[in-house]
Order: sequence, then C-alpha cells, then structure tokens
Amino acid sequence: MGTVCALIGLLDLATGIIPRLRHSRVHTWAGYLPGAVSSIAAAASIIVGLLLLMLAHGLKRRKRRAWAAAVVLLPVGVVTELLHHRLSPANAALTVVLLALLLTHKSEFAALSDPRTRWRALLNFAVLTVVSFGVGLLIVSSHPSTESGNPGIVDRCLTVLYGLFGFGGPVHYTSDRVADIVGYSLGGLGFLILFTTAYLILRPEHPTAQLSEEDEDRLRELLAKHGGRDSLGHFALRRDKSVIFSPTGKAAICYRVISGVMLASGDPVGDVEAWPGAIERFMEEARAHAWIPAVVGCSETGGEVWTRETGLDALELGDEAIVETAGFSLAGRAMRNVRQMVKRVERNGYSCRMRRVSDLTEEERERVRAAAADWRGTDTERGFSMALGRFGDPRDGDCVVVTAHKTIEDDPSPHGDLKAVLHFVPWGKDGISLELMRRDRSADAGMNELLIVHALQHAPELGIARVSLNFAMFRSALARGERIGAGPVLRFWRGLLVFLSRWFQIESLYKFNEKFQPKWEPRFMVFPNNRDLPRIGFAVMQAEAFITLELPARVRRWIPFVSREPKTRACAHPEHQRVSAVGGKAA
Repeated sequence: MGTVCALIGLLDLATGIIPRLRHSRVHTWAGYLPGAVSSIAAAASIIVGLLLLMLAHGLKRRKRRAWAAAVVLLPVGVVTELLHHRLSPANAALTVVLLALLLTHKSEFAALSDPRTRWRALLNFAVLTVVSFGVGLLIVSSHPSTESGNPGIVDRCLTVLYGLFGFGGPVHYTSDRVADIVGYSLGGLGFLILFTTAYLILRPEHPTAQLSEEDEDRLRELLAKHGGRDSLGHFALRRDKSVIFSPTGKAAICYRVISGVMLASGDPVGDVEAWPGAIERFMEEARAHAWIPAVVGCSETGGEVWTRETGLDALELGDEAIVETAGFSLAGRAMRNVRQMVKRVERNGYSCRMRRVSDLTEEERERVRAAAADWRGTDTERGFSMALGRFGDPRDGDCVVVTAHKTIEDDPSPHGDLKAVLHFVPWGKDGISLELMRRDRSADAGMNELLIVHALQHAPELGIARVSLNFAMFRSALARGERIGAGPVLRFWRGLLVFLSRWFQIESLYKFNEKFQPKWEPRFMVFPNNRDLPRIGFAVMQAEAFITLELPARVRRWIPFVSREPKTRACAHPEHQRVSAVGGKAA
C-alpha cells in the first residue's frame, strides 16, 4: 500500500507541475470555475502529492497516523484534479483501490508513533526545503514565460526563492493564470515547509530513551545476581536506553530505537530461564510500533535463545578477547614484543596505579574525567553496546580505573603527570570488562600495552579472575584468511576487511588484542531477514556514533528547540577506547 501511495503522490506531482498534463479536450468542472480556483487546485495537487510521498513509508510500516492522514488526503487529491484538469483514469483507479483497501484493512494499521524529539523538526525543515526548491525549479522551468528563449538559471532560482516566501520573481509568464499557478504552487510549498516544521516543534516530545532511577535499581539487582554470565551486562545501565522486563521481573532487555530499528545490545539481563518472557515482550513492543527488532553483540547462548524464541536469524560479528588473569604471564616467546615494549616504557619513567573508582577522591575523579574528554579522538562520544557513557558516578563505585603517570619538568599538559587511563566496568563478582582506553597523544608509544599488562598482573589483588578486552570484528575471517591454504573467497574477504580497516581499524584491533594471548568468545547480531540488514547496519552505525546526524555543538547552542540528548560514549581504536560490536571499544 505504501508503494501505491507513493505512485499516486508522484502522479499528483506530475500533473501539478507539468502544464501539458493538465490540459485536455475533455474538462470536468475546471471550465465552469473562476481561474483562481483552478490555479489554487493546481498548487494543492502538488502539496497533496508531496504529502502522500511523505506518508508512503509510514503506510509500509502500518502506522496509525499515516493511515488517518492518507484516508483524508486521497479524496482531496481527486478533488484537486477535478478542479484544475481532466481526472486521470489511472490515478482515479489507483486512488479508489487504495482508499478501499485502507478502509477495509483499518485494523491492520495499529502501529504507534516512534519516539520523537525536537531534532526531527530541523531535519524536516532541511530535507523539505531542498525537495521544495527542486520541485519549485521544475514548476518555474516547465511553464511558458514571456522572455525569448528560456530564462537564466539565476532568474529561475531567484523566482523559486521569492515564491517560497510568497513574492514574485524576475521570471514573467505569458498570462496571469500561468503566473497565478506558479505563484500559488511556490507559496504552497513554502507554507508546507513552515506548517510541518512548526507542527514538529510544537508537538509533545517523546524522548527516544530514558532509564529511570527505579528501572536502574531493578537492573542493578538483576546484575548482582546474574551479572557474571555476560561481560556486557553492566552496559545495560547506560541511561540513554529504555528497558523491558519479563512478566516475572527476573529478566530485562535494554534497547534504543534508532531509524525505526528497535536495537538491543548484549544478552538479556537476569535469569536465563526468564529470558523468553522478556524477549516476548520485546517483540510485542516492536510489533506495536512497527519497529525492526535487532540485537547486536549477543553471546552464542543469547543468540540461540533469541533465534529459538522469535524465529529471527543470527550472524557472527566477531570475537571478544577475554584473558584469565591466573594464566597470564609475560614470559615466553609469544609475549616477547609486549614484554620489550612494556620494559621500554617503564624505563622512560612511567608508572601505573589500579584502583576501584570508589577509592578515588572527587578531585581525582574530576581529573580523570577531564583528561579522558580532552584525549578523545573525535568530536562525538562513540559507543552503545560496549560503553557505559559516564565516569565517576557515585553508583559506579565497583568500576576499576587504571592510570599511567609520569612527572616531567616544565610539563605543559593541563593534567599534570596523568598520561593515560583505562576504565573497566564490573563483570559479576570476579571479572571486569574494558569500557574506556585513552591516553595523552604526547605520551610514549606502548602506553596501552603498559596499562593492560598492569591491569592483568594486579587484577587478582582486587579479586578479579577474568578481564574482557576489546572486540575484534570478523576476527575469524581475518585469522583464517592469512593461513596457508586459504581459498580465494576467504582471501578476498580478508583483503576487503583489510581495506576497510583504513577507516574502521578492523585488522589493527585484532592484532592488538592478539598480543595478550586471549581466549576468543564469539558475538552475534540477531535480525529478522537479509533485506533488513542495511537498515539495521545504518542504525547500529548511528548508535555507535560512526554516523552522526547532528549539527556541530556550537551551532546547536543557538537552536533552542533541538533536543539535547545524552551523547553516547566509547568506541573505534585501541589508542583511546574500548571497541564496540561494530567498530570495537576504541576512539
């Protein structure tokens, strides 16, 4: 139905824009009405066409409001055609069929509205302005003018620009009626931009996600009992996520809605026996809003439960590096490079400290927080599935911080002897999971190796037996592709991944993690079907902040109605942060 709606919208646009499609030997009411009426009807046909095109996607997703708007606009489109030109049989037939189907299947259009913010108003203004300017240029160019030949592109653009504000432009037409049609059409497009933007600004705001204090308390109780099962469990406490609990309250799924995708990360939190109940509610919520359900970064057990309970498919994304502290040692040939690098950095005067965040003073917390922000490699905080998004919160006292220090005479750094920082979140009672890795760019190479080795060697002092490091995307393909005897397909796939590593550090993260001889645990993405993968991938990239649709911060400060949602944190290169499920825990 969405496709048919889009087709009708295109036909309305075409008949409103192109003069020859409006004129025919057979007229309906147009010959008996004042010229102004038919001119306004021609402009209205263009507006209705654009609105129907905008509604097409909502009808495909079975949105309730899109259904209501389409039921109103379809008859309006027919009336506008009757008032200004011969009614197209094809357009009339499509309109009648679609309207009948919409009325007959009204109950199927029950999907609720998506979460929304003021940011949508600015996006609508920008996109609709570009589209309206293009349509206006077609309108001005397709109507005959009094000038010899075609008017210049500058005159046409100025006419469109003035017309959107309701004023005449430098292009003059052969008759007043033609001028009225162009003027009303351009004015209608300007009004459409103004009306839709104002509506989106003034309508009630539904934040995309907000973890309430009560929900956070319930999640912490579940993590206290079952947090040792999944190294990503603590990341459910990000406060820009929503949460759904199972009917018994013994399991929960945290998620965000991005570009129509209901995106969860990691495994459900809580008792495995209660997972099916939470998953069922998650799928019900997705169906109620016509969202695409997806999970990124779940374990093999989580993937099996998701696919069994929902019929969804699973795709292996890569592997998580996990090191058992009891078996870690710098001895041996395999650790030679790491051993030499760590010794060299230590000889240069660097030392490390490993503490619980609760043991830091408020001054130390603020110092680490400020340094991590200054050392961030990008303007936007990255991360979603493997990032907490904050440091030093009083409720995160069980987190672990490892800092590197070096006292330098006449050091210009605003952070003094602090040169690098690692931040770990709890993983049950005896584990930690890397969340943040950043260093001063002027510090010696090898700082990350020094910090990780120090953390692995001193973790048992804090009762920590296992440490989750970075995530290596498509690690198995990279490992198998470089072995002797790898086939042409596998070598091609590895070559493509190496090429993409120029932007996403895929290979470098694998090589960095491999230095510490970890145990690799696979992580998966769960999704409905292959045709949804591009959209899910786009949503994941947005969640991890590899793709941002925001204006620069200095511009946002001057736009009062743009939503200021909490920024996400952590991702992309071992030099700075932990890599998430699409790019790692880095920066």
